Amino acid sequence: MKYLPKTLLLFAFLFTGNLLKAQTEAGPVNAAPNPRTFQLVNPDFKTSPQTGMTRKHWKDAAHYLLTGAFSYVKTLDDPMVFPKQPGKSYPRDGVHTNTEMLEGLCRTLFMAAPLLKENPDLQINGLQVAEYYRHQLVKLTDPTSPTYVKPRAKNGGANQILVEFGALAISLFNIPEVLWAPLTPTQKEALANTMLSYGDGPTIASNWRFFNIFVLSFFQEQGYQVNEKLMQEYLDKSLEQYRGQGWYHDSPAYDYYSMWAFQVYGPLWAEFFGRKHYPAYAARFMDNFKEVKDNYPHLFGRDGKMIMWGRSISYRFAAAGPFPLMAFAQEPGTNYGWMRRIASGNMLQFLQNPHFIAPDNLPTLGFYGPFEPAVQIYSARPSVFWMGKIFLGLLVPEDHPFWTVKENEGAWEKELRQGHVYNKFQEGSKLLITNYPNIGASEVRAWCHETVAKDWQQFRSTENYNRLAYNSAFPWQADGAQGEVAMNYVFKNKKNAWEALRLYTFRKFEDGVYYRDVVLETSDKIKLNLADITLPNGILRIDRNLSTEATQVRLGHYALPQKNGPIKETSRTVKAHPVKIIDNGEYQLAMVSLLGWENLETVNATGLHPESQNSSVINATDSFVPGQQPKVYATLMLWKRSGEKWTDKELVPVQKIEEDPTGKTLTVSFRKGDQKTVRFD
Repeated sequence: MKYLPKTLLLFAFLFTGNLLKAQTEAGPVNAAPNPRTFQLVNPDFKTSPQTGMTRKHWKDAAHYLLTGAFSYVKTLDDPMVFPKQPGKSYPRDGVHTNTEMLEGLCRTLFMAAPLLKENPDLQINGLQVAEYYRHQLVKLTDPTSPTYVKPRAKNGGANQILVEFGALAISLFNIPEVLWAPLTPTQKEALANTMLSYGDGPTIASNWRFFNIFVLSFFQEQGYQVNEKLMQEYLDKSLEQYRGQGWYHDSPAYDYYSMWAFQVYGPLWAEFFGRKHYPAYAARFMDNFKEVKDNYPHLFGRDGKMIMWGRSISYRFAAAGPFPLMAFAQEPGTNYGWMRRIASGNMLQFLQNPHFIAPDNLPTLGFYGPFEPAVQIYSARPSVFWMGKIFLGLLVPEDHPFWTVKENEGAWEKELRQGHVYNKFQEGSKLLITNYPNIGASEVRAWCHETVAKDWQQFRSTENYNRLAYNSAFPWQADGAQGEVAMNYVFKNKKNAWEALRLYTFRKFEDGVYYRDVVLETSDKIKLNLADITLPNGILRIDRNLSTEATQVRLGHYALPQKNGPIKETSRTVKAHPVKIIDNGEYQLAMVSLLGWENLETVNATGLHPESQNSSVINATDSFVPGQQPKVYATLMLWKRSGEKWTDKELVPVQKIEEDPTGKTLTVSFRKGDQKTVRFD
């Protein structure tokens, strides 16, 4: 796998900004929950029986978020500068940069533009919103302004300013009559010169190419001479990243960006510009977009909740951005009621969480509340407003079926039946999406193969990617220094520290079994063959430890956050197999040792979970000593809703596991009579 040159990578922007001498007067973010969550006014449960949200409520949500941002703006001259959240986000020295303020300006426009399109006279906190943004656009080209952006030098590389100008170009396409047309010819020329200096330049081999494409396209639409050859090169290279079934490859990872970024930018570009000027390219992007509906909706839970997975999860419901844009595809058979249900449910997942908005009126960097393990070094406080891309869905006319048909739960209503489990494997990306109707949850298994040693950005080798699986009902817990681990293996390495697995190699998906090999980063003598078998109430793991050196090993189930009172723990023995169960009043998790493990233990953790300060996880443990044959770990990781009873057959659905003489084939016989054969090639 080739890695991108550091000079072109994601936080190059850290070296591009002018520094403001004055720091904000606002204090640090308080992690305490704020009860002032988004309120649905006059919910419409006739049109939207699951969420109550209509197009009006989407506009209300955009206004709600925008109002928090404008609480930091008193005059037209005030930049969008927000208090820093303590931690690794930039500016790490606390001194605000013009790049950070550009993020605040361009990203809040994702919420403002759809509102201004329908109400150009919109006011917030006594300010004319349209006038404010126009004034700030002009200040970007004023060398005396703290927000001034210097045109890219001829030898300048790609940086965060390109990203924000790409975002700005999308909003300019959205409301040119509000943002662009009122500017004077001199102001337009200055802004075009600055933006094109970045758009007509280098980029990063990922979804970043679209930022150049949008800048070049907007100014070509306005009659400027642009580098069409470069734009076509970036269009071609973007299309080359398509891997089928709706998924693009984002160099090198597969994550939410591999879907929602490409499948928001491509259809928007086609709608704004491509169909008119480059119809062949537009058609290809739209053909790729039409495949989204066949698997991406299954990546969200029945209630619309997204899975906590991959980088930039602070952008939250931007992940649902493709669903309203399906209106542009005009694909027969699209279940618009389900698409709206997912998108609205995904929004409410966060908007109605009391930790989402901090007491400073802004969304936190994290998942629900502040959560440092999920924050990336390229993010600043205004970065969270990238989530505003979902409001580009308001471009869809109010009389379109996306807004008017009755909300429904799609495949969850009849296709996905209780007592069963459903897998959707994507051949191009090797992703496995699983639906669990018993609890209405979705799960994903995906790419991870990044060493800590080479991960200078400090996110692709972390829990954002290296879990064995990710589930919409159970957000990932960070690893602890004492070996606390959830949904992964950790080994005691030569430095006597617990080290998580992250160097996975996908092998195959065959007969309902998902196969990967994995090796420990710091020692190629520690390696495993992994096999995941999904069950109606959980996962059966059949893993072979091929290691040739002795070590301590731990395997974690998903973790449970403490909700209302302490998490309850029970122990049982079923069919001679030890069982541990934990219950937080919402869910129960059970772990069953079938083969190989010495012990099961419940591990309590502090400060490792995104939902609660206190959490618990069940770990299986072993003091591994290599033998002539690989050691097989057979483990059940099960779940139920709290209050439901466990039968012995549910806790131990496996009757026996037989291993052939080579150790490469194991036959699992279930008590209901069916079998699974695990073949390690």
